Amino acid sequence: MIITGDDSFGLEVSQNSDGYYLSQAKYASDLLSRAGITDSKIVSTPLELNCKLTLLDGTPLNDPTLYRQLVGSFVYLTITRPDISYAIYLVSQFMSAPRSTHFSAVLRILRYIKGTLFYGLHFSATSSLVLSGYSNVDWAGDLIDCRSTTGYYFFLGNSLISWRSKKQTVVARSSTESEYRALADATSELLWLR
Repeated sequence: MIITGDDSFGLEVSQNSDGYYLSQAKYASDLLSRAGITDSKIVSTPLELNCKLTLLDGTPLNDPTLYRQLVGSFVYLTITRPDISYAIYLVSQFMSAPRSTHFSAVLRILRYIKGTLFYGLHFSATSSLVLSGYSNVDWAGDLIDCRSTTGYYFFLGNSLISWRSKKQTVVARSSTESEYRALADATSELLWLR
């Protein structure tokens, strides 16, 4: 079964005895074709290890249109692809003035998507109804404004039901402060889910 409101945004839902599986393989494939990544090599991670991007990396793009279109399309793809959430969060910070190194990061994300085209979300039919979550933060990880990035994931049994990667609104003065802020965000989401 395929659920879609528009052929370009195909959200594919399949069902079997294990449960439901949501993916956007056709959408991702169309995105790769639009970017011209049909014959490129694949990579095993969406970002290079310890990838840090700043406003002044590389040279300005002559025409940032493709960059903006791809990043906007990535945002939609995170509906079923939480594995790329942080990478998309990172490259989306440069929409107003993207540069060559930012575009290189986008191309790497595309190569990762090509190698993981059929990744998606699985909702198990036999999963328990135990709610569990994980939270983490990188203290002052943003090189531009020194703010920390909070990330969390929540599972119902073994099915991922909620996730987030977002920059904190203030600069934390210590790693402990940033951890408490991340924990507060995760707790707020947990209370809403319960």
